[in-house]
Amino acid sequence: QQPVQSPQAVILREGEDAVINCSSSKALYSVHWYRQKHGEAPVFLMMLLKGGEQKGHDKISASFNEKKQQSSLYLMASQLSYSGTYFCGAETQ
Repeated sequence: QQPVQSPQAVILREGEDAVINCSSSKALYSVHWYRQKHGEAPVFLMMLLKGGEQKGHDKISASFNEKKQQSSLYLMASQLSYSGTYFCGAETQ
């Protein structure tokens, strides 16, 4: 089963923050975040395993909330280089 992302689309101005959520009706084991720029292959950003960890690099970070079966991707102080389509993949138990 594919995870559900919300919101479906985010339009940001430079310097704004955004949160993209990825949730599942099944128990999540791991979540993988990717960014795809127009006309390019998806680029892997990070993977989170269950246990409530948080990871990040630069001003992009993600958290895993095992209780809610949800992962959130945080884009802080957006830059033009952040533009693209973000999506998650998940392994469920």
